[in-house]
Amino acid sequence: MACPHLADLQRLSPPRLSQSVHREECTQCFDNQDGAQGVEVCLSCFNGGCNGDRNHMRTHLQKSGHRFTLNVRRKPKPSTKRAEDEEPPAKISKLAIVEEREEDKYEHATIVKCWTCNPEKGREIPDAISDPKVKTLVAETMLSLSSARQSEVKAWEEEFEACEHTLLLQQTNAGAIPASGLAHCAACELTSNLWLCLTCGSLGCGRVQYGGVQGGNGHGLKHFEETGHGVCVKLGTITPEGGADIYCYNCNDARLDPALSDHLAVFGINVKTAQKTEKSMTEMQIEHNLKYDFSLTGEDGRALEPVFGPGLTGLSNLGNSCYMASVLQTIFSLPSFKARYFSPSATTEHAAQCAESLPADCVECQMRKVADGLLSGRYAHPAHGSASSVNDPVFQEGLRPTGFKALIGKGHEEFSTMKQQDSEEFLGHLITVLRRDAHKYKDRSAEDATAVFTYGMEQRLQCGVCSKVSYRTDPMDVLSVPVTAVESGKDADGKTLYTPIPLVACVDAVLTPESLEYGCPSCGTSVNALKQTKFASFPDVLVVHAKKFQLVNWVPTKLDIPLILPTGDELVFNAQHLGVGLQPNEIELPSAAAAASAPQFDVAAMAQLEGMGFPTIRCQKALLATGGSNWEAAMEWLFAHMEDPDIDAPLPASGRRGSSSEPSEEQIAMLADMGFTPAQAKKALRETSGNAERAVEWLFNHPDDTGADDAPAAPAAAAAPATVSGTKDVPAKYKLKAFVSHKGPSVHSGHYVAHIRTGDAWVLFNDEKVVKADEESVKELKKLAYLYVFEKV
Repeated sequence: MACPHLADLQRLSPPRLSQSVHREECTQCFDNQDGAQGVEVCLSCFNGGCNGDRNHMRTHLQKSGHRFTLNVRRKPKPSTKRAEDEEPPAKISKLAIVEEREEDKYEHATIVKCWTCNPEKGREIPDAISDPKVKTLVAETMLSLSSARQSEVKAWEEEFEACEHTLLLQQTNAGAIPASGLAHCAACELTSNLWLCLTCGSLGCGRVQYGGVQGGNGHGLKHFEETGHGVCVKLGTITPEGGADIYCYNCNDARLDPALSDHLAVFGINVKTAQKTEKSMTEMQIEHNLKYDFSLTGEDGRALEPVFGPGLTGLSNLGNSCYMASVLQTIFSLPSFKARYFSPSATTEHAAQCAESLPADCVECQMRKVADGLLSGRYAHPAHGSASSVNDPVFQEGLRPTGFKALIGKGHEEFSTMKQQDSEEFLGHLITVLRRDAHKYKDRSAEDATAVFTYGMEQRLQCGVCSKVSYRTDPMDVLSVPVTAVESGKDADGKTLYTPIPLVACVDAVLTPESLEYGCPSCGTSVNALKQTKFASFPDVLVVHAKKFQLVNWVPTKLDIPLILPTGDELVFNAQHLGVGLQPNEIELPSAAAAASAPQFDVAAMAQLEGMGFPTIRCQKALLATGGSNWEAAMEWLFAHMEDPDIDAPLPASGRRGSSSEPSEEQIAMLADMGFTPAQAKKALRETSGNAERAVEWLFNHPDDTGADDAPAAPAAAAAPATVSGTKDVPAKYKLKAFVSHKGPSVHSGHYVAHIRTGDAWVLFNDEKVVKADEESVKELKKLAYLYVFEKV
């Protein structure tokens, strides 16, 4: 019997060029096109859904009113190889930012279905494919860039920018350079890793990169130091499409040269006939990161045992996504995140009432999808062909959280790219996104899983002249502790060794009183003040961020400083670590308004900058100038103002974080449209010097701040202390639950893995590889961890 709704199907339009087509996997779980049921693609909005026992597509159709789907199933083409020997699809690379030709390795079976005729599983329309309009619809749906690949393409496209040095490049005509294969460094005989100076045409070898994978003697850098010619191009990476590795030594970063073709023509290079002969820096970084293996063998040399099951599911590396995988594995090992986002029916129940038109655009949907993928055990099974011999361990294929990464990183200048990132920064960003989503949908705010991280830090400031005090309590999520570098010698390879430091000593360093220059509102002059930081409350989960950095050529470089954990991996805080607020024998600074005028510096940001070697007064000025909490923005400000004549002058008595000018009505209205009160919006804008983006972040980090201190202060009683999460019970005891380790020269390169305590044993999560951790290696890696996650006991 023919489908009576065929005319409606004929009126549907193929996907637009910019439209995501979710044909690889369901947007609400990780069931994919390789499964027996395949994936159903809605032919109206191109959402992807499973049709098995969960049947997320049925839920989508009932909610949206759409009725037609394209069932897509994929299987390897028959070949002389066994099926288990087939290689998985290659990850997208810098040079392959278009859809890979799957038809060379796979074949697809497609079926058009009508769900009005069969609301449970959909009814096949056999004669639909013979209709020209339907045939075009199906063909363009299958040929369009899939959602997973589209997000990767956008990430690559947004990665590099031009700078003033590439845009204003002045060239000298030095004539043609030697032909490919004959060129070598002007200062040595290297013929690879050659960088062409786009100013004068000098050829210089690059620096050694990625542990020696790319050799070089640094003569390109030396040429820049001698001449000031900063913009160069790596010869072997030039492509006919005009792509190439461009580096600016002035900016000390990869850049984009919009006029590269014209600039190369000066030296006799025709871009249209160029051939790529070397890997780009990005390709080498990805390859190098994937090779950081964090030994998967025990002390006895035997391979560590792979494990499978609920809570033991790996995440496939998307290229440079290990920073994200380590954080996701860690947070979903915590009871609060398990309870909030995972239950057998949670995903389907939310899907029926989701306020977003597509699950791929919903933070709640994507968090539940990841939770189900990691915790259900549904996807923790051995991958076909993962062992190269019968004696090798069989690992998982791993989930590909492409949709999650695209959504969480959307609009962020760092996390929207394919570059390696800092796991601690990603944790903070994820917390902000989840709280923003909870604020957007008020019904979710009572179930905030991130509340387990939140605690208060009390800052007490006492004037050294009048002895009056002010108190401030800041909500925090991560305790960043400076780690002092004390060199103890060199190893056999010449690598610097450092004296081990107790973790407790690093925590105590944050709580130790310090002297600073301060404009006292009572004395009316610049004085020395004593600042003391203590806990105002203790969180359920304490995340400790070990900051092991040193400025090398003005670039933060990670140091492998061992940390000694306390006995039993337990941290204990007593009454001496807890702030008590204003005491009866203390005199508060004149008024709440006057106290607010005192400089208020973010503890973590100050520690970050001071750990790099900047003087305290400069760190304070940089934070005042950039909004108060972003250490990277403050560092950039410092580099730009190093020569200011007043850089070391005391802060003015009236100095405070934020702008002295009143926020505009337009800015206040914009934040009010997001659900904040005018008082909250006004205070946030003042605290962030009128920067609307930072104001939004400030508001989500200060959910209990009503903005009331912008109103005239009541003259009588002292202000009530700020409300913060956490408890004040002492002693507060914590047990190590997980730690994130890192290998590489900096936190923005290298490789991250997570170790998580499961019962009495440790499990190593190294992307898709999930194995029982060796006790001896755990002891060593704990010393060099980057993030420590302690649970309150």
